[in-house]
Amino acid sequence: MARMFQLTWTGLFPRKARPGQKLLDPSVTRMRVGLLDLDSNLHVNNGTYLQMMDVARNNQIADLGMFPIARQKGWAPVVAASTMKYRRSLRPFDRFEITTRIIGWDERVFYLEQVFTRGDKLCARGIVASRFLDRKGNRISALDVVRDVMGEDLPSPELPADVAAWARALDVAPREPATRS
Repeated sequence: MARMFQLTWTGLFPRKARPGQKLLDPSVTRMRVGLLDLDSNLHVNNGTYLQMMDVARNNQIADLGMFPIARQKGWAPVVAASTMKYRRSLRPFDRFEITTRIIGWDERVFYLEQVFTRGDKLCARGIVASRFLDRKGNRISALDVVRDVMGEDLPSPELPADVAAWARALDVAPREPATRS
């Protein structure tokens, strides 16, 4: 629940845009494990990782200077799909970082990687397919978001093979046009 307050705060009062931040540059969010983040095994609950990732994505949007544009256009970021791999536990009062970066996009979604590290140790890695919706709940093409935010059409980098396969398996990748035989 505490992370939900943090998410609301980062949405209402985003941090300042980072001068020179580019679309593919990593965004770093530093956090500390609180007692409300823990489960009965005294490590961060798996659902809490997802809430922390929400906060880190808000910070990435802020770093890119996207909040004013999104507010003006009535866009809201939402998650279409996500997956996690946990490597090491985060325990009470651990300091850690979440590095968020856009790894590609298509007409439907942005693909992001979010990596949790404690010092030089990998703790968890998440892959997220995210999109923007307008005030009526209509999807905004990621291509349009890139154009409006960056001021130009930019090609997406090629997705890593594991991310492309995941996107196809979960049906978040662009659909191939039907062919007639």
